[in-house]
Amino acid sequence: MAWQFETDPAFEERLTWLDRFVRERIWPLESIVGETPQPDLDRAYASLRGDAKAAGLWAPHLPPELGGQGFGQVKLALIHEILGSSPLAPEAFGCQAPDSGNSEILALAGSEEQKRRWLEPLLAGRLRSAFSMTEPDSAGSDPTGLQATATRDGDGWRLRGTKWFTTNGSIADFLIVMAVTDPDAAPHLRASMFIVPADSPGVEVLRDVPTMSHPQESFGRVANHAEISYDDVALPAAALLGEPGEGFKIAQQRLGPGRIHHCMRWLGVSRRAFDMLCERALSRQAQGGTLAQKQTVQNWIADSAAEMRAARLMTLEAAWIMDRDGAAAARTEISTIKFFGAKVLHDVLDRALQVHGALGYSTDLPLEAMYREARAARILDGPDEVHRQTVARQILRRREPAAGAVPTEHVPSRRPRARQLLAELTAGAAAGEPV
Repeated sequence: MAWQFETDPAFEERLTWLDRFVRERIWPLESIVGETPQPDLDRAYASLRGDAKAAGLWAPHLPPELGGQGFGQVKLALIHEILGSSPLAPEAFGCQAPDSGNSEILALAGSEEQKRRWLEPLLAGRLRSAFSMTEPDSAGSDPTGLQATATRDGDGWRLRGTKWFTTNGSIADFLIVMAVTDPDAAPHLRASMFIVPADSPGVEVLRDVPTMSHPQESFGRVANHAEISYDDVALPAAALLGEPGEGFKIAQQRLGPGRIHHCMRWLGVSRRAFDMLCERALSRQAQGGTLAQKQTVQNWIADSAAEMRAARLMTLEAAWIMDRDGAAAARTEISTIKFFGAKVLHDVLDRALQVHGALGYSTDLPLEAMYREARAARILDGPDEVHRQTVARQILRRREPAAGAVPTEHVPSRRPRARQLLAELTAGAAAGEPV
């Protein structure tokens, strides 16, 4: 089977432009984002988005009829590799989480009216959204255990429950909420998805949860993770996305491509950290020479380069399979890159931080923030342990147990057949027959 990751020269020129644009126009803003009010950031993004649209790279994850570019997963992966080098870059190109995933949900399962009311302004940058599934009292790794409910109320629904880690929940104009609509159905048919306007009576943002990435308490900033109470929220029938019981199915269709994009963004972070690692190794003098002359540092550089290359090829393979055969066909590959890519991200960042010593540990460099952000990679979109389990199960389904009481490769058991084969071969040679 031949893998084909090539892209046309015109697209390569776009990638070159994108890389330069992100480095020159977006990286510098990182150093002042903490001191800049959100309205000023929004105005800066408006200017950057104009450049993205002029370059034909706005909303690259969606088809042209929805205002996107119609790129396949391989091209999207290459775009996200560049955008991932800065946490600010995706928003400038209309593919920031969770809006990008929510736009895909609306494109996939939304009615024409839902697309008109929510998707079009979302893509235009006039609205913000949030995806509200994770709950404080149920395992995020098992969405079949959701406790939030949506019960029938005439033609509509009543939504009740508490969610947390709803990214952008405190600034969202609307939320896509996953809730149990049929507790007696099969586990993967219990839940449905609903569009919930953020100003609906009964929707209360309790707080933005401080995290390892953003430990200082804040509220109403991009990328914060909200805890939200849904207290008897009345929803019309038109709030339902797709059909009742399709919540899990829709979520899986959203998460597959999203995981590929996560992994490529992690590679963008890794590449930036790797460049810093190499620069430091060549610049820093210690014990009579540069760090680049020390075998340990050379090992770090070689290991990082090999691991990043492996993760990149694995991710592009998964994207290529999705382009060719669909998300379901790439399930094993997607789970593999999810846990493998998270480890590569951590390990490269750890080495880069270590080679910078106290400077790397300080906030004078972006490494410490990148390192804190990286820890979430092992949890986001399913913990590593679940993805490892998925990979193992998929592999074992294609294998067979030993036919007898001993392993197939049991040497004593193979000897009788080996002796018989040897006799046949030697007899044939003695008779002058071709061996």
